[in-house]
Amino acid sequence: MKPTATQKDVAKKAGVSQATVSLVLNGSGGGSIPEATISKINEAIAELGYSPNYMARALRTNQTMTLACVVPDITNPYYPLLVRGVQTVAEAAGYDVITVNTDGKKDRELHYINMARQGRVDGVVGIFFGLTIRDMLPFVEAGIPIVRLEASVKTGGSIAVDDVFVDNCQAAEDLTNFLISKGHSSIAMIAGRDGPQSVRLDGYRKALQAKGLKTRIQLDDAFTEEGGARAAATLLDEGERPTAIIAANDLMAIGAMHTLLDRNVSIPDEIAIAGFDDIPSSRLVSPALTTVTQFQHDLGAEAARTLIKRLNGSVTGGGRVTELPYKIIERSST
Repeated sequence: MKPTATQKDVAKKAGVSQATVSLVLNGSGGGSIPEATISKINEAIAELGYSPNYMARALRTNQTMTLACVVPDITNPYYPLLVRGVQTVAEAAGYDVITVNTDGKKDRELHYINMARQGRVDGVVGIFFGLTIRDMLPFVEAGIPIVRLEASVKTGGSIAVDDVFVDNCQAAEDLTNFLISKGHSSIAMIAGRDGPQSVRLDGYRKALQAKGLKTRIQLDDAFTEEGGARAAATLLDEGERPTAIIAANDLMAIGAMHTLLDRNVSIPDEIAIAGFDDIPSSRLVSPALTTVTQFQHDLGAEAARTLIKRLNGSVTGGGRVTELPYKIIERSST
């Protein structure tokens, strides 16, 4: 029988100290270990078939080496890249990740944070539509690290909940101004209820009001293709037809495109369409969809790094904030 590989074997194979291997496996390098070294260690682990004894470690450290990634809708194509970013960073630090779906409901969000209080996961990263930071305070006081992925600007505070955010209000304002620069003065916006729609609507309003242009907003109950199709149909049936439509996410934009094409409305010659999120299908529809990318993989990766820093003690004190960029992706729908 082939002998079981040890940390010492991994260290020898990678040409590093056993202490360095241990730091990488425990996720406690604090960013001080070069990526090239981490890669060598991971290659040695794979080649030797080394398997850390996580049960023994959990008993020794009172850690499960598992993180929870909370998303509101696991079927929404926006989230897989974000989850992949969380998983990539977590696994490199020796953590497993479980992904859970909340439907954006407060009781389900509480349920999954309670998993950490019950000792089933070590920390939680995710998107929370129902819970406020005050709701999270009892968990923070119990020593549970939480990182929120946010759509609005955050400033930090005394409560040790960390935020990684993209300024969706500014992104929506920029997207609206982009359409104005294309010569559009009648721009409508369609959105679902709840979620990030409020900050995206704020950016849309801000851009139009600065130019003295009228806003026209059509809400639907769902951030889905069906919701976008219904909202676009209402816009066409009620009032003057806009020359451009911004959708609060790409799924709604694609649904709106179906409605326009079904009614023989040319895109973008008669009505331009822009979305938000840059999901994979946004570049596959015809015409390809102009949208805003939030670099979801980077967003998830940064959230995981922030959570792991809390877990290994390299970050302490009040909540930290990290702002990440966005970019307008111009395609043929505008």
